Amino acid sequence: MAATKKKHQKPKTGKRSYIVGFWTIFGIGLLAVVLIFLLAGWGAFGKMPDFEELENPETNLATEIFSSDGETLGKYYSENRTPIKYEDLPDHLIEALVATEDERFYKHAGIDPKGTLRAAFYLGTRGGASTITQQLSKLLFTEQVSNNPFARILQKVKEWNIATQLERQYTKEEIITMYFNKYDFVYQAVGIRSASKIYFGKEAKNLNIEESAVLVAMLKNAALYNPVRRPDLVKQRRNQVFVQMNKNGYLSEQEKDSLQKLPLNLDFSPEGHDEGMATYFRVYLQGFMKDWIEKNPKPDGSEYSLYRDGLKIYTSIDSKMQQYAETAVEKHISHLQKEFDRQNKNNKTAPFRDIDESQVNGIVRSAMKRTDRWKGMEKQGKSEEEILASFDEETNMRVFSWEGIKDTIMSPKDSIFYYKGFLQAGLMSMTPQTGEVRAWVGGTNFKHFKYDHVKQGKRQVGSTFKPFVYATAIDQLKLSPCDVMPKNRFTIEAGKYGNIKDWTPSNANGEYEGMISLKNALAQSINTVTARLIDKTGPGPVLDLVKKLGVDTENFSDGPAIALGTEDMSLFEMVSAYSTFVNEGVYVKPVIVNRIEDKNGTVLYQHVPQTRDVLNKEAAYVTVNILEGVTQYGSGVRLRGTYAKEFDHYKRGVTGYPYDFKNPIAGKTGTTQNQSDGWFMGMVPNLVTGVWVGAEDRAVHFPNLTYGQGATMALPIWGMYMKDLYADEALDISQDAFPKPDNLSIEINCDEYNQESDSENNSVPDELDF
Repeated sequence: MAATKKKHQKPKTGKRSYIVGFWTIFGIGLLAVVLIFLLAGWGAFGKMPDFEELENPETNLATEIFSSDGETLGKYYSENRTPIKYEDLPDHLIEALVATEDERFYKHAGIDPKGTLRAAFYLGTRGGASTITQQLSKLLFTEQVSNNPFARILQKVKEWNIATQLERQYTKEEIITMYFNKYDFVYQAVGIRSASKIYFGKEAKNLNIEESAVLVAMLKNAALYNPVRRPDLVKQRRNQVFVQMNKNGYLSEQEKDSLQKLPLNLDFSPEGHDEGMATYFRVYLQGFMKDWIEKNPKPDGSEYSLYRDGLKIYTSIDSKMQQYAETAVEKHISHLQKEFDRQNKNNKTAPFRDIDESQVNGIVRSAMKRTDRWKGMEKQGKSEEEILASFDEETNMRVFSWEGIKDTIMSPKDSIFYYKGFLQAGLMSMTPQTGEVRAWVGGTNFKHFKYDHVKQGKRQVGSTFKPFVYATAIDQLKLSPCDVMPKNRFTIEAGKYGNIKDWTPSNANGEYEGMISLKNALAQSINTVTARLIDKTGPGPVLDLVKKLGVDTENFSDGPAIALGTEDMSLFEMVSAYSTFVNEGVYVKPVIVNRIEDKNGTVLYQHVPQTRDVLNKEAAYVTVNILEGVTQYGSGVRLRGTYAKEFDHYKRGVTGYPYDFKNPIAGKTGTTQNQSDGWFMGMVPNLVTGVWVGAEDRAVHFPNLTYGQGATMALPIWGMYMKDLYADEALDISQDAFPKPDNLSIEINCDEYNQESDSENNSVPDELDF
């Protein structure tokens, strides 16, 4: 029996050993896990974030540009992230997130034990184990996910450790907010606010439930589940989000079924630096900000980052006015381009005119040297012959056209000729009393034509310079719009005002007989009268006035020919100068930034107006009164009635006609000698807008004044723009008369002198400026 007992006792000893061994291994494993977590927390597997880093996790926050009416114009960023507050997240967005990504989010402390065990047991086939907090820790502190399994396990341990710290230091609401602010939805959409704007064209707080579900669906893998690339796959994933919301009690069965039937309804609006509204303005603003940053360091002495510090820039641009301006430019230039191309069909040097082959080759060679192709091949050590040969090799390329991007085959050299043939435009609009720039259109398409024709470009201004001569004469000599002068030829002899030879300007209409009032002379742009005026004042006082009006005159000549607009000026300078006339002779420096704030809302910069008296009120008002004549019976009269619309050049070259304005408008057209530049400066009491139209090269132009004058090239943009502004009553653009100073001593009622037939009624071009 004893032997028998021993046989029964041996298994008990073995069982005890097995139990002891199991618990020993389990204990060692548990201690190992605890030790790994402790070591991870102590930084043994790499630096762990400290408390301060968790309180202020480093995120690249985009600088946001706001219009004066509160709309986002664009951003500067290394990552397009703009933070959002929890209260601006719609409830259904939060519910969709929790139901889909972390059902027990409000019950765990960073790690979901049930989910972790399920993932381990089923090897992830029945769902992952990452909580929202773990995903946030990964987004915040895992720069690169390792492909090495052991290294990835260590990364996971660190992420779990960080997740528990995040749960201790933040509320659930703060964790959700940080997660939505950090996630990259691709297409430069970092964070839920950027994603809402880019994929649906709205702020996150305005998302509806099906839009929220699409964005939550993307959280699984934004590159794979992307509604732009794979709409059908994303719709399936979105519908699964609805299933999860129904399962967790956020949607009824009926609501789920109804929502699953809805289309995606994307409103995809990329926010790249080349896209969106006010692109040319944003580039100029970028330069403004870089200069401000250099001069205004942080309290600790370091520099603000335009791309990472989440600054808020509040500009003077009005988003509605900007949109109307861009629309007007696009409508007119796309229309005018058709006529320009038609007239170039038989032009052997197209798109160039009036230059020989050697000059064409010089322009094209210069353009080649500015290309990335030339610079890249030069860096590679290629010879000039090799580089030039590469420009003649045909290749597939995508080019800009007014009908959309076009796939074609052409050589790089031919593409230079192709792009040189496009007309360009610039528009700037400003409130004269405050200097606030309301609209800024620097060109026709920023992605393909980077050059800014508002501030960067300077072109000959033609007859738009003449009001500066008139204003000087009125200020000095107290001349009246009613004063009359002869139209006959006039010469300023050699030696006077530094003239090398006699200067005798011509009138565009070829008429030199009779007398004409000053008001009508400017309306018809009579060059001989302007020459007489500058002879009376001298060029010096005119240049002094122009300089006081904010124009850089350093490279101006000082001869009398400046009276006809021989010098180059920017549209920016022209608009601010003309604004002084409307603002009763007070120059106000243009404003583009009203306020700059840091990411916390602290004001870093507040604009202070800069003004100076330039003209007395009387001289300024009389100048405006004379300029009203341009739109009453001069080259700007087509802004008024419907006369002459049967002319072919109206159908082919003028867009949006008739404009049929009834309110007081002061303005001036301008045209340079070979039709390279067309200008129109238009003014109403609370808005001054300038428009320039031409091509990148001055040798690209219309062959005659019928189409190449300011009244055809530029004025239609102003007309369509102002029609849209007046139709939008909320903008409150004035239709009143210009304010008249008290005790006006200069006579302005001179209708008897202003009955001469205007240029439009005779279908005669408006002016020739040399």
